[in-house]
Amino acid sequence: MSIITIVLAILVALEHFYIMYLETFATQSKATARVFNMSEEELQRESVTSLFKNQGIYNGLIAVFLLYGIFTGNISIVVIFLLNVILAAIYGSLTADKKIILKQGGLAILALLTFLF
Repeated sequence: MSIITIVLAILVALEHFYIMYLETFATQSKATARVFNMSEEELQRESVTSLFKNQGIYNGLIAVFLLYGIFTGNISIVVIFLLNVILAAIYGSLTADKKIILKQGGLAILALLTFLF
């Protein structure tokens, strides 16, 4: 893996740790409302809070496994989790907001491209 790929993949992991923080620990914050384009009232609902916290754990695990793959030199793990992020971003752009492909998937796409080329 090139240094550029490693740096971009680390940035993807950091992005997912931030998403995990918003979803799991700052679920009802103004920042979470702004990032996810939701009202603070909506974030107060118990069902939304529970879903966000669960989703946050998944984002944290993506970050952990990306870092594990990077620091152990396991390229397969890095590629699998970059593809995971890209596929989730594609799905999100089709079902929720077209901007998700760039917001959530942009760095992962760049990281994967630098790996391939």
